[in-house]
Amino acid sequence: MTSVDKPTTTDQDAPAGAHDSKAVTEAALFDAFGGVRGMVETVLPGLLFVTIYTINKDLHLSAIAALGVSLLLVAVRLIRRDTVKHAFSGVFGVAFGVVFAMMTGNAKDFYLPGMLYTLGLAIAYIATTIAGVPLIGLMLGPVFKENLSWRTRNPGRKKAYAKASWAWGLILLAKCAILFPLYWWADTTQLGWVLVALKIPPFLLAVYLTWVFLAKAPPPIDVFAEMEAEERAEEERKAAAARAAADPQPRPHHGEA
Repeated sequence: MTSVDKPTTTDQDAPAGAHDSKAVTEAALFDAFGGVRGMVETVLPGLLFVTIYTINKDLHLSAIAALGVSLLLVAVRLIRRDTVKHAFSGVFGVAFGVVFAMMTGNAKDFYLPGMLYTLGLAIAYIATTIAGVPLIGLMLGPVFKENLSWRTRNPGRKKAYAKASWAWGLILLAKCAILFPLYWWADTTQLGWVLVALKIPPFLLAVYLTWVFLAKAPPPIDVFAEMEAEERAEEERKAAAARAAADPQPRPHHGEA
């Protein structure tokens, strides 16, 4: 029995299992998006870059420091045998930014790959939702052990994923609407500090809205548990057939001559 299915003592106004469902949703979102540590790993390289550049205007030192701290964060995770997907994504983002800035000699280009990625992600959220396969569902389906069952078997959950994907797409588009004009008109330090300031609040808003939509949605269908149950049932059928073959029906007794 999953935590979603366990009976709990709830408030009179809440349906049975609602609190458990919200707790499961919160835990899954925390895991999927990296939690507090993931946010720190996302913000720290950019914060270090803009801080050093604000002080001494040294592009090379700022870029090396940002890349160095990203690699350090990955090393810490490897040493502690933690998941490294969030730290690795940070390293790649910083590395692309360093390459762009070094190639052009313009410190603002350190932020350009991340901004383009944000714009592309916003478009992907909206486009996939319009296509009927909202991106947030593709991302969170495996986390909730439902894979793509929500597309055909759980319409309420598909609707929640669509709402969440719209929220992510529009929030990221709004962020881009602020950053891209600054890229053209502001200087490096102004762009950098605004970008650092916009790292966490839009992310938290999108995660919160995702939690709200999914917490009110029907619980996920655990397709892994279903497959395991089918495998067990198949094994039991085979075992029963084998026992029947090994133990034939007794022959009827004949009268004595």
